[in-house]
Amino acid sequence: MTTSAKLFRIATVAVGSFTLSCAGLVYAHQQPDNTANNKQNAPTADQQSQNPADREMAKKIRHSIMEDKNLSTYAHNIKVIVRDGSVTLKGPVKTADDKAAIEAKASAIAGVGKVENDLTIAQ
Repeated sequence: MTTSAKLFRIATVAVGSFTLSCAGLVYAHQQPDNTANNKQNAPTADQQSQNPADREMAKKIRHSIMEDKNLSTYAHNIKVIVRDGSVTLKGPVKTADDKAAIEAKASAIAGVGKVENDLTIAQ
């Protein structure tokens, strides 16, 4: 290989590496933005009550969801937020059946009318 061919090859690799590095920097600076969802008045996971009764209710609901192997992985990963005995369910699930089953489980533990179902069906 001639010297000019070697230099051309090195320059091509260097430019390619620089381009990938720049693309990585642009991607690295893009932060997930959930601001629109969080502006709603509904509670978020960080607002889970530390009241022992609320924590116990959240634990029972979470346990009930995790025991049901018919639910999707999405359903097993939803957020259960309990504040003053009221339950909020948040996150994506795979099907309408998952959504209904989780709401039924939460209602059976918290009581009818105590559950706000904010689950969404993932596309």
